[in-house]
Amino acid sequence: MANILALDTSTDACSVALLKGETDFVKFEIVPRQHTQRLLPMVEELLTEAAIKVSDLDVIAFGRGPGSFAGIRIAAGAAQGLAVAFETPMAPLSTLETLAYQALAISPDSSYILATLDARMDEIYSALYAVENGTLVAVTDEIVCAPSALELPESVSGCFAVGGGMNYFSDLTAKVQGQIAKHDATLYPDAKQMLSLALQKFDQNLIVPPEEALPVYVREGSWKKRSEQ
Repeated sequence: MANILALDTSTDACSVALLKGETDFVKFEIVPRQHTQRLLPMVEELLTEAAIKVSDLDVIAFGRGPGSFAGIRIAAGAAQGLAVAFETPMAPLSTLETLAYQALAISPDSSYILATLDARMDEIYSALYAVENGTLVAVTDEIVCAPSALELPESVSGCFAVGGGMNYFSDLTAKVQGQIAKHDATLYPDAKQMLSLALQKFDQNLIVPPEEALPVYVREGSWKKRSEQ
């Protein structure tokens, strides 16, 4: 098993998770506008708890976005700083995919997962995933739009929608509301979930050097099925 550190500060939550062999160590706090002050101390606390050094890490993962611009930069900067110092490969991970896998763990019988985040300025980030054999397949790209402009493919029904974007559920069109079976606005992207995603990338040799581990801000886009692009 690999030793993996994961960081996420893309929302009001600040989370750090560490995988050492088969044991994980996790810290999760809701600390709006305090990520800079809390992130590295949380990392140090986990390293101490796990009795491991940064030089022992095989991969450093972080939430690459979308989300808060400032928050994404904080996690990316901290992760890259550690990775460069110790020549550690990295795994930049989608915050929306992370959310979707958290939702799948809560509702494994769902056919579709709609992951959303509050993009501020009366907009939401979103991505739709189909559940196939216990894993997620992206149906759409990650986009940003007004809640009232969100559209789902005609074939979608019984969708489980999660994340901060669901605070705008009442602003969605009646059609989209009808395609959503249930929603939960309380979920935040969590570094603990990122550990399993980072481990997959490590096992598949999809990790990258620090200079290639870049944030993804997703401020412009349109909702299109991947098959249409």
